[in-house]
Amino acid sequence: MVAKLGAVFTLPNRKQLATMIVPTAYLPANLPCPALGADKLCTIHVNKPLRCRTMPFYPYREEQYQAELLKFPGDWLCDTSDAAPIVFADKRITLRDDFDQERQALEQQTAQIQRYADYMLKYTPNLLNSLVKASLSNKVGQVVTSLSSFLTASRNPAAKQIAQMQLPVLEHYQLQTANHQQWHEFNQHYQMSAKEMGFLANRDLG
Repeated sequence: MVAKLGAVFTLPNRKQLATMIVPTAYLPANLPCPALGADKLCTIHVNKPLRCRTMPFYPYREEQYQAELLKFPGDWLCDTSDAAPIVFADKRITLRDDFDQERQALEQQTAQIQRYADYMLKYTPNLLNSLVKASLSNKVGQVVTSLSSFLTASRNPAAKQIAQMQLPVLEHYQLQTANHQQWHEFNQHYQMSAKEMGFLANRDLG
């Protein structure tokens, strides 16, 4: 499923590495979601992204393997009583509109994702080594790239506007994570991304 919805990289030994390329809220685990209100409820519930609406199901996983995702942390405000609707039965998702929409959206963007992967390999030669190293991790490996690289590679017509909106967010989290050793890696990423977004916010893509 990862190979179908993500990008496939050919390694020097001619083996292939399937990789998900997904937008990520790059935040320390102990910082709350930016959309969480003071009452601990979502402030964008009506218009929340597909990724939030599909939770806890995950479209990069085959449907019959979704059952183990139905284990909620104790602080989740989920209705698990007998009165709650049945969302999964007999290895099938029963309330599936959001799941199907997200899967369809991912399928529609696979060509663009592969083009982005090819762009990154061309202009970031060390990326392949980083991916190989991440793939050897006992946990799920990850390599963080910047949104600005995707906007540039895809020649997004709204790139400048998106960059202008992203810049204050990155600067906010740069301040949030400053002078905290456990968040040093995040802070470095925010600084680098803010510089890239600042550059993108002041130029037009040709």
